[in-house]
Amino acid sequence: MIENQEFILLVFSIFTLMNIYMKKGGVGVNWSYFFHDDILLFIFRLFFALVLSGLIGFEREVKNHSAGFRTHILVGVGACMMMLLSLYGFESFLGQYEEVRFDPARIPSYVISGIGFLGAGTIIVNGMTIRGLTTAASIWTVAGIGLVVGAGMYDVATVTTIFVLMSLVFLNKVEKEKFNGNRKNIFHITIRKDLQLNRVLYVFEQMDLKVRKLDIVALDDEQKRVVVELNKKQDFDRSLLIHELSVLDGVEECGHQS
Repeated sequence: MIENQEFILLVFSIFTLMNIYMKKGGVGVNWSYFFHDDILLFIFRLFFALVLSGLIGFEREVKNHSAGFRTHILVGVGACMMMLLSLYGFESFLGQYEEVRFDPARIPSYVISGIGFLGAGTIIVNGMTIRGLTTAASIWTVAGIGLVVGAGMYDVATVTTIFVLMSLVFLNKVEKEKFNGNRKNIFHITIRKDLQLNRVLYVFEQMDLKVRKLDIVALDDEQKRVVVELNKKQDFDRSLLIHELSVLDGVEECGHQS
């Protein structure tokens, strides 16, 4: 609460000092820049972008992803602001110089390409496991939604948000139940760090098993856990595989998860 009050006081002080400085210079603050015919339109579009991007960000926040509620809102509102700048920010300049040609799509194109650094920051690569691709895609999509709202295409933005939420919520459940449920066959193998990984994988190779995903997690200075995911449709003797892994010198523990 104290931090919020200090922030509000800081903003108010900055505006007050700016007003005093400009008045001393004989300029004064032209408040018509804040109150004009399009101000309600701008506020509505920014708020609408906040709501739509916030819905997608809330879904990511609930699932504890790296880019959540605030990040998606900032991306959506920022993209909307850039589109408003592109459409309305240069009207007076273009009115003075009619021979100047202006491309309103140039700024939005840089927004879409520049948002990639945020998406890259959400992607985590650990061994052969890649996480964060969906969140990176949602950030990119939210930027597009913000641009669409800024352009006044509310229907397209709303329908897109609905489709995105459906894919993130409902299709995620379908994927887990229908696809992952039929293919997950996971083995957790705790090994000493001096044991070479290819010796563990050689056991799977000897039984003609195809490794779908491999993940390595460090437990402490002496041990690490190898998580091997196989296709569940493969026919093999699970007990024999666990036995072959357990007798390896350096394997501390071996378990199965279906």
